[in-house]
Amino acid sequence: MDLFEEKIKTESNAMHYFITLSLVVLSFITIGYLPLIISLSLSTNDPSKYIDNTMIAELIGSNSFFAVILFPFVVVLLSLIIGVKFVHKKTVLSLFTSRDSFDWKRFGFSFLVWGGVMTFFFIGSILLDYPIVWNFNPTTFLMLFLISFFILPLQTTCEEVLFRGYLFQGFTEFFKKGILSVLFTGILFGLMHGSNPEVEIIGKILLLFYIMNGIFLGLIRLMDGGLELTMGYHAVNNIFAALIVTNNWQSFHTDALFIDKSLPTFGMENILILVLIQPLLLFLFSKRYKWTNWKEKLFN
Repeated sequence: MDLFEEKIKTESNAMHYFITLSLVVLSFITIGYLPLIISLSLSTNDPSKYIDNTMIAELIGSNSFFAVILFPFVVVLLSLIIGVKFVHKKTVLSLFTSRDSFDWKRFGFSFLVWGGVMTFFFIGSILLDYPIVWNFNPTTFLMLFLISFFILPLQTTCEEVLFRGYLFQGFTEFFKKGILSVLFTGILFGLMHGSNPEVEIIGKILLLFYIMNGIFLGLIRLMDGGLELTMGYHAVNNIFAALIVTNNWQSFHTDALFIDKSLPTFGMENILILVLIQPLLLFLFSKRYKWTNWKEKLFN
């Protein structure tokens, strides 16, 4: 391919990304929040009074609120799939993995490993007398369980497909450096969480935590060649936060089994995750799935 042909191909691909991302943004704005608007309109004559998430959850019910705030992610995921299939003319599978089929064993392994780590930290918090109280509500728990396992994974899948799938592929295609794809998608992933209430309460240090998490997931995506491990990790992380233990200051407002009434802070648990647990997980995954050529994939 000569330089002129390569230039034409690059410009064509850039236009494909522009069209697809425009479709994502447009559908998010016009369709994503329709269920929330409709729910508010049916529940009150003056929706403008309900500008706080807690107020809205009390008005329409915690499970209904949880479901409607997840709906925009479903819209974005469908928009991405449509864009990849009809604009880029690629297979939907190519968004998720470079393998011939989606590896559910990888997904399950990551799900169980990170779920086990979170359970360990949770039990440790109870043994250390953290102010964690039982919050089981039999009238809402079944619906919360169904939302957590059948709708919430669509939200985490959307984030993985958008950042570690679609944008990651785009950055790799244009910059030809794996490390840049990891860094750019990690930064964008962290910035996306910048509007979360916990970031405002705790401070910018939590934004850095989200960016480092994005970089960690990006490294897994780069070395493993698919989203199976990152999707399993992300899914169980959010399911645990919605279904098992929640608090009153993070973005999720659910009737989880437990409520952690600790003061919002960036604690030792967060530091351990970044400097110990995630490096150990990278080591575990690299040994189990025989990752090689780190230098080549990152810098060449």
